[in-house]
Parts: sequence; structure tokens; C-alpha cells
Amino acid sequence: MAFRLRSALAALGLIAAGSAQALSFDLSFIAGTSLIEQASFQAAANAWSSKFTDNVTVKLTVGTGSLSPGVLAQAGSRRLVANYSDIRGAMAADASSALDNLAVSNLTGGSSVGLLMNYTADNPNGAGSATGFVDNNGSANNSQIRLTAANARSLGFGFGVGGVGTACTDCDAFIQFNRDFAWDHDRSNGIDGSSFDFIGVALHEIGHAMGFVSGVDTMDGNSGGQFSSNQFTFVSTMDLFRWSAESAAAGVIDWRAGNDVKCFSVDRGANCGPQFSTGSTRGDGRQASHWKDNLGIGALDPTAARGELIDFSEYDLMAFDVIGWNRAVPEPAGLALALLALVAAGGARRRKV
Repeated sequence: MAFRLRSALAALGLIAAGSAQALSFDLSFIAGTSLIEQASFQAAANAWSSKFTDNVTVKLTVGTGSLSPGVLAQAGSRRLVANYSDIRGAMAADASSALDNLAVSNLTGGSSVGLLMNYTADNPNGAGSATGFVDNNGSANNSQIRLTAANARSLGFGFGVGGVGTACTDCDAFIQFNRDFAWDHDRSNGIDGSSFDFIGVALHEIGHAMGFVSGVDTMDGNSGGQFSSNQFTFVSTMDLFRWSAESAAAGVIDWRAGNDVKCFSVDRGANCGPQFSTGSTRGDGRQASHWKDNLGIGALDPTAARGELIDFSEYDLMAFDVIGWNRAVPEPAGLALALLALVAAGGARRRKV
């Protein structure tokens, strides 16, 4: 997942009361990562630990390098595959909040989930057509869910040792920062106007490792009509809460590439919450594994500006809550549905580079 400058985007790219249990991180730093960079990344990991109580350890390998122009940082996550019915069962067993219970109660029953898709070779509207169609035939892309290793840990799935390509042989994700930018490591007095918030960007990239990803990016990047629907076995846990007015009418999640509004919803689209980005190629120009840009939705926005302090929002915490993470402090009474009834629009725009 990539996290970019506000005017240009990095790739798959505050403290609350704690509890007796807390999420922990096993951090490995590659050679050349400075002590201040290590300390700043540890501060970001500690911030995540303060928000969630899951008794699991997430393994991250972290470093710096010269990345593509405009890319601040990037995260590559180890991915695992599980049956949809097992994911739904794990989410039900893991539910620890009112929002969790609402979300689980609205998941599709049975062994598969229906999708509103487009741009496939078998689109009944024509091969590669942008027009959406309902795929609900129970094939692999309906019955299997792909999730990050860290998210699998939060849901109680066991798995063996593995890594991310050649970057690490025993890790859940590899996160790399672009050394070609100026970074501010001290958030106590705000972020310098000529620098980027290192800790805030680390929060963002850790979020991708923990499961804020969408398989729509795979659909979007391969939307030439050469692949059939059942080849797209990339639906993520976050995608189970990706809805639109069109998909709600059809009773399926929205897994289309394109510019139509896609939103986070725990009640099958009845209440449309904060919007998601819609795709780098066929959509709004931002990876679908993010919130919608320029609405100030949260730490998982796709871009950042110099001088901008990046921090968690209630929307961020709600999203991680429903995909399997347990919040240290439950959502305020009555807040969940009130927030979900809002469509994030007109949020404060942050300074462009």
C-alpha cells in the first residue's frame, strides 16, 4: 500500500488508557535505519498498542531507502487465505463491542459472499465492461477471503513462519520509508512546515499491515477484461464492509473498480459511513485500500502534506474494530450508529505540498 505526498501517493502503504492485555510488536530494523527512526517507529507501534487489547504479537521489519518519486513510505504485507465461513465465525467469536456485534449480525450467512463486480472477462454486459454485475455463484472469489497475517493473528488463526518476498523471511509486513524526504520526529510542538510526520506515516503503514487493505486494488490494476471473476480471489476482511447504494440494492458488497461512491458500512449499506478511495487506475486515482482523499477522514487517508500531523480518528478505530481487533476503550455509547449515518464530506482540507 502506498502513501504519497498530497500533490503527487506510498505502496502496499493518540494515546488512550491501556489495559491488562495489549497488542505488542516485534520490530526488526534493517541496516541503515537510524536510532531516531527506530525510536519514532517504536512510538507509533506503542500508539497502536494503546488502542487495542488483542493478546498477539505482530512482527514487522522496518527500514529506509530511496523509493519512487512522491512515495513517502510503503508496506508490503504477508497475505493468508481462509474460507469465508471461517472468517465469519472468527469475527463472531472475537466480537467484543456493540459495533462488532452489529457488523457480524449483518454479514452474509452461509459459505460465500456475493460481490458487485465489473471489468471481468465473463461480465454479462460484455468482456471488460465497466457496468457492474452480481457475482454470487459460490466460486473461489466468493468463498475465500484474503487477509494480512497480522489480521489473521487478531482473529485467532494459526499459521507457520513466512515473510514478504526477499525483504524478510519471518515477518507479517515489511515497511520502508523514503529517505529522500525531510522528516519531523518530534510531534510535541507540531510538525515542521517543511517536513513530514514520521510517526504519523508509521501509524498509517502499520494500519495497512494490520488489515486496512482492499482486493479492489487487484481488480483495478487488472481491469482490462482478461481475467474471469473467479480468478479474483482477493476479497479482504475490510472489503466485507465495502458497500454502495447500488450494491445495497442488490444485497452484495461493492467490489467494483470505478468512481462510484463506496463507503464503510456495518449494516449492509443501510447507513453509509466514511467513503473509501476507489482505485488508482479506473477510480479516483487513489488506491482502494484507503479512505477517500481530501476529506480528512483519518490516518488511513491516501496522502499527506508537509506540516500535517497524522493521527487516529474514530473512523479508523471503528474499521479496525470490525475486522477483528479489540479496542482498549469501547466506542462511546450511541456513537457507532450516529457516526455511520454520516457521509464524510467537506472535511478540513490539509495543506498541499
